Amino acid sequence: MATPMPLSGLQPADPASMFAADVAGGLAHRPKRIPSKYFYDARGSALFEDICAQPEYYLTRTELSILARHAPDIAARVGARAMVVEYGSGSGLKTRRLLAALEEPVAYVPVEISPAALEATTAALAEEFPSLELLPLCADFTTRLALPEPSRPAAHRLVFFPGSTLGNFDLADAARLLAGMRADMGTGGMAVVGIDLVKDPALLEAAYNDAAGVTAAFTLNLLERINRELEGNFDLRLFEHRARYNPLAQRIETHIVSLADQLVRVAGTPVRFEEGEAMLVEYSYKYTLAGFSRMAAAAGLRLAEAFTDADGRFAVVLLERGQG
Repeated sequence: MATPMPLSGLQPADPASMFAADVAGGLAHRPKRIPSKYFYDARGSALFEDICAQPEYYLTRTELSILARHAPDIAARVGARAMVVEYGSGSGLKTRRLLAALEEPVAYVPVEISPAALEATTAALAEEFPSLELLPLCADFTTRLALPEPSRPAAHRLVFFPGSTLGNFDLADAARLLAGMRADMGTGGMAVVGIDLVKDPALLEAAYNDAAGVTAAFTLNLLERINRELEGNFDLRLFEHRARYNPLAQRIETHIVSLADQLVRVAGTPVRFEEGEAMLVEYSYKYTLAGFSRMAAAAGLRLAEAFTDADGRFAVVLLERGQG
């Protein structure tokens, strides 16, 4: 049975200090904003799994259906003996489907900033893929990565970035991330990326405002986390979740909105909120295949193939290095 390798890579700065600094900076910003990565404490991660099961939230089940149908096609294009590098580590269900389809994958490198999440991912995959070398890398995938070398030479690298997470970055940062992906895949490498597509705004807004209120609980859990970890005193009854589609920017914009004029304290620092004031906590960009192809080309990548569901809601795209 495969044994997960020790975590490699530079350890990130103290997560508690990073959280405190980002929250303080975000609350002082005008308009206020807090990075969406802080949704994912233990309760937030559990709530997100619940979101994925909501009938309105088509993204996860649609991407899984695309992978179930087209994983053999992707594997045929990728070829044998790939080293798979995944940006972020989630439940691992999509990863399992990809790894099972690939021909003789040499190694799997999950890149994750959370050591606990990284250890959980590699432990689970070690059980299912005992012959696969696991090389967990504790790092921020938005930075330049020093990827580990597998003990058996890989024919090429495959970067895996599912879940439409790319859409959580603004367009400039997404383009930079794609450029970094080009460097990470190396010569002859490829990437598999999940992207959510532009569609009826009613379907989009429903996906981020489920009737059961799970997404609202997920969003407001960010305030609970601040209360618990940063000595905050947010009264969650005086805030609400709001997610709306901006058709000009082609993105869902998620805010936490103050329902009253109020003064909140975080780590002893007073923070004033006006009634109706909206604090940005997440973008979720939606793409057309043509628009995404142009963004990828600007980063030196070529859209080699796109696999979509029958309704054209979501796409799993295969990228390769462009000329030059």
